[in-house]
Amino acid sequence: MSFSGMKIFAGSLESQDITQRICKRLGEPMQECGISRFANQETAVEVKSSVRGADVFIVGCGNGEVNDNLMELLILVNACKYASAKRITAILPIYPYSRQDKKDKSRAPITAKLVANMLTVAGCDHLITMDLHASQIQGFFDIPVDNLYGEPAFVNYIKTHFKGLENLIIVSPDAGGAKRATSIADEVGAGFAIIHKERKKANEVDRMTLIGDVEGKDCIIVDDMADTCGTLCKAAEKVKDAGATRVFAMVTHGLFSRDAVEKINASCLHRIVVTSTCPCEDKRASCEKLDVIDVAPIFAEAIRRTHNGESISHLFRHVPL
Repeated sequence: MSFSGMKIFAGSLESQDITQRICKRLGEPMQECGISRFANQETAVEVKSSVRGADVFIVGCGNGEVNDNLMELLILVNACKYASAKRITAILPIYPYSRQDKKDKSRAPITAKLVANMLTVAGCDHLITMDLHASQIQGFFDIPVDNLYGEPAFVNYIKTHFKGLENLIIVSPDAGGAKRATSIADEVGAGFAIIHKERKKANEVDRMTLIGDVEGKDCIIVDDMADTCGTLCKAAEKVKDAGATRVFAMVTHGLFSRDAVEKINASCLHRIVVTSTCPCEDKRASCEKLDVIDVAPIFAEAIRRTHNGESISHLFRHVPL
């Protein structure tokens, strides 16, 4: 497949920062498009450069004003489709509605599948995302989906910032994250523990049980998402009460909704490390415990390899230099 060139757009106003860093890494200009609102709050999009025959990459944002960001992305994808783009790849650092991935109670919607349908119908030919809440979401699509991992970035951070790895325990906050936590523990040669938790309703945990010995150890709680951070802070408290020396957290997607930052500041967490999949510079200014790993180079390399027809499986285990 031949293209007239690579075109990279910010698919929403909130994704402009990470898009600029991706473009800088690739040495490509960020294409200009206008995103505005009508008086009744309908979204208007204007693509200001030709995309005919081009390989188009649109970087969206799956947090913040989720519904507005999703509509901006869908309309921009559709605009590029009707402007005769050769291929359209959506880059969603965090996939919206990923927690609604199954019918877990009567009459519950599977909204993650609905989003997949909307992206496909809008004109997406390919999706690149990171750390899906549930890997089976890839099966909701009839187009190629590349699910990148934050794990290599976390492993690199641990090896760089932590000494005495034999005194380190990687903690999974639930059974669903055990595979991720054990993989990181094996990579850095650390121990492993798991927390069993029972929920009565969303964002509220009823009971926690720690399985594993953490006494006198530095512990890192690893998860894919931190929203209100109530569960994360309770998990940190549970680990600390079990005798841990220091408790850290590493989370791919730092949503930090409501009073999450206040909870982190008041918690026993020594530091929380997130990736840049969600814009959080404003949160960083009010939380000294917060550290951010920039994953724009990972997405930039995925875009370069996709455009050139190369495999991106290398990125599943390695961080681009």
